[in-house]
Amino acid sequence: MSRSLRVGVIGTGFGAQVVAPAFASLRECDVVGVVSPRDDAAVASLCARPDLDLVSVHSPPFLHLEHVRRAIDAGHAVLCDKPFGRNADESAAMVRQAADAGVLGFVNFERRYDPTRVRLRELLRGGAVGEPNHFQYTRYIALPEPRPYNWLSSRELGGGWLGGQGSHVIDMIRWLFGEIGGATATMRTLVPERVDADGTWHACDAEDAVAAVLHTVTGVSAVMDIAIESSVHLPEHTAAHGPDGMLEIDGDRVLRRTSTAPDEVHDVDLGGVPALFLAMQRWAGVVCESIRTGMVPDGAPTFADGLACARVMDQLRAHRVDPASPVR
Repeated sequence: MSRSLRVGVIGTGFGAQVVAPAFASLRECDVVGVVSPRDDAAVASLCARPDLDLVSVHSPPFLHLEHVRRAIDAGHAVLCDKPFGRNADESAAMVRQAADAGVLGFVNFERRYDPTRVRLRELLRGGAVGEPNHFQYTRYIALPEPRPYNWLSSRELGGGWLGGQGSHVIDMIRWLFGEIGGATATMRTLVPERVDADGTWHACDAEDAVAAVLHTVTGVSAVMDIAIESSVHLPEHTAAHGPDGMLEIDGDRVLRRTSTAPDEVHDVDLGGVPALFLAMQRWAGVVCESIRTGMVPDGAPTFADGLACARVMDQLRAHRVDPASPVR
């Protein structure tokens, strides 16, 4: 029997709370260390371990390039969280590093493995609505109180809700419909200043809300309307349209809707497991099997997908519309 794959995790937030438990739940994986991304000595020590098979990087974006480099220099496969670095230049540098070293590089678009999204994709590919022509995604988050100042509020540190959540939506659009050919957005900073954990106030220049219009090379238009710190909470809404109807994710089921017939319900069994953890667990299994065999299956998000997403986000930033500018 082959030995378990050994995984080291950088990150005490999502990395420690979701990623490490997901890998640890797999019989073929052992999580041998979880370290803080801001403990440079601990990160260096973890990456230098000769017994690791994978370093899973869940540090803030401004640390991705350095942490990924350290893992690659040690010869380890890497799973890096999204957004994949601060911009496409950093993403491309990590792609080159992995290629030059001959190691596998994955990006944590784990929601490709959410069972409801998988079912949506199967229905689309099966022609449930005909040739898709439009996609909608909306989610507003109303927090009980303003979040403290940290990297998420700083453009320089790779913050902003475009990367925080929009990167997942961009990846979903690419995964469902193909490459994105153009994009523009309006971005807003809803809370202009925040106080940090030490009580010091900081100006915020990263966006809290994004309204974007994108189109794919296959002819699908897409709208993404997302916000954190919203005054109201609007749950995640995902819908795909075509000439023969609409597919909509509704909790743990997918609905096919038309104007002429009752809704067609496609239930998805989550087995009582939260969808996010189940998606991460399934993705962790794919990563482990890819490392074990050296073969990456079609649809598994790699560094190349992280770079493609980063290029779209750079385009959105470059073509952002000032909401205060009058139409001329």
